[in-house]
Amino acid sequence: MEGWLPDFALQQARREFNQRQGRLLLVTGGPIEQGHMLVHYKNFAELAATILERSGVDRSKIIAVPAPAVIKDRTYASAVALRDWLNHSPIPVKSVNLVSLGPHARRSRLLFEKALGPGIAVGIIAIQDARYDPQAWWKSSQGVRMTLDELIAYVYARFFFRDSST
Repeated sequence: MEGWLPDFALQQARREFNQRQGRLLLVTGGPIEQGHMLVHYKNFAELAATILERSGVDRSKIIAVPAPAVIKDRTYASAVALRDWLNHSPIPVKSVNLVSLGPHARRSRLLFEKALGPGIAVGIIAIQDARYDPQAWWKSSQGVRMTLDELIAYVYARFFFRDSST
């Protein structure tokens, strides 16, 4: 799951994980860029892992997979960090269900598929964004910003994105 998710989405992710009786909850996320001097968590992966543990997920099933600081393509950097963790893990993984938020989920799935490659199937669990009505997203500024921003970002990721790390 993506660790930057707001608290309401983390709680929904916890419920999904428990209902599906997941084996492992791998939490990705890059550096916390605002307020990091006030908390001892330096990245969203560790912060979300702690929130999930304190909300009832068995700590032995949670693994924080921090991503490095990058200027662009943060979601892809998180996916690459997960790929690298999986490549060094003794646990064989053939599929993952990625948890993301609303319209961002489509782009996240695409980028995780690109990073993880054809050997790992990527499913998606899109948590509904509680900050606006997704059935009438055009009626709120939050809905318009999220939907249009993600549409543009998806088109970029789908047709123009190239992995610059290789």
